[in-house]
Amino acid sequence: MKPLALTMGDPAGIGGELTLHAWHSLRGNGPCFVALDDPRRLAALASDVPIVEIASSEAARAVFPNALPVLPIALAEPARPGHPGKANARAVLASIERAAALCLSGETAGMVTNPINKAALYDAGFAYPGHTEFLAALTGAYGRQIMMLASPDLRVVPVTVHASLRNSIAMLTTEAIVAAAHTTAAALQRDFGIPHPRLAVAGLNPHAGEQGALGDEETTIIGPAIAALREAGIEVSGPWPPDTMFTAAARTRYDAAICMYHDQALIPLKTLDMHHGVNVTLGLPIVRTSPDHGTAYDIAGKGIAVPSSLIAAIELAARLASRRDG
Repeated sequence: MKPLALTMGDPAGIGGELTLHAWHSLRGNGPCFVALDDPRRLAALASDVPIVEIASSEAARAVFPNALPVLPIALAEPARPGHPGKANARAVLASIERAAALCLSGETAGMVTNPINKAALYDAGFAYPGHTEFLAALTGAYGRQIMMLASPDLRVVPVTVHASLRNSIAMLTTEAIVAAAHTTAAALQRDFGIPHPRLAVAGLNPHAGEQGALGDEETTIIGPAIAALREAGIEVSGPWPPDTMFTAAARTRYDAAICMYHDQALIPLKTLDMHHGVNVTLGLPIVRTSPDHGTAYDIAGKGIAVPSSLIAAIELAARLASRRDG
C-alpha cells in the first residue's frame, strides 16, 4: 500500500514526540507513513531517530524501515514545547493542505493528523471550527463531513458537534439525524467491511423522554428520523435511553451509536478506552483519522506522551485505505 501522510500538528504540542514514537513502533512491519514536518524540529526532539528528507512520497517505503521519511515543511521559528505561538501557524496549515493534496492525487493512501490548536491558527486565516471542517473544504465535501470516534469497544457519531449544549439542542433536526446515519451506514459498509451495519440511535432526554414526560424530542424529531431510515432499508433501533445504551451487553446489539450531541458520544468512548480512541472523518473522498486527544501542552517536551492513540489512528487509516483500494 502507498504510504500515509502524517501532519505535524501544533509544533508546541506533543505531536512531534508522538510521531517519533509511532515510527519506532511501526518501522518493522508498518504501516508506512511520511511525516509532513520540519526535520530540524523532529531531530531536536529525539537525536536517536534517523531522519531522512525525501522529495516525494514515493521514496517513503524504501526509507521507512531504517529512518523516518520527512517531506519538509519549515517552521518560521523554533517551536517551544508547551508555548503555542502564531508565527508557525502557516506551516501547520501547510502541512494539512499538503497532506490533503497528496491524498487527492493518489500519492498517499490516506492522512493522519496530529492535534492542532485552532486559536493559534486564526491569525493565519483559519476560519473553521476544526480539522474536520477544514479538510471537508479542502476536499470539496464541506457540509457532508461527519465525525466518528472509534475504538475496539465502541463507535459513536455525534449529530451535533462543536456547539454549546443549548445550541446543540436547537440545532438538532430530523434531517440532520437522517444524514448522519446514512453517511455512517455507508462508511461502515465501505470502509469497515460490515455488510449489514446496525445503528442504535440515542435519545436526547433522560430515559429517552419517558413518553414525553421528560421532553418530546424523541417523538417529534428522533422518532421520525428512525422511521425514515427504516424506510430507506437501514437497520436502526431506538431511541435508546442514553444512560443504558453503552453497557457491555447493549453494545453487542449495534455497530455504531448515533448520538445527539458531542459529550453524549465522547464520554462513553473515552471512558471505555481513552488510549485507543480514533477520530475518523466520514463523508470525505479521502481517508482521514486522528488521535482522540489534544495538543497536551502541559506535558509537551517532557518525554511522557503516550503514543497509543496516534498509533491506533495510523493503523486504522491503513485498514480503511486498504478496503477502499480493494
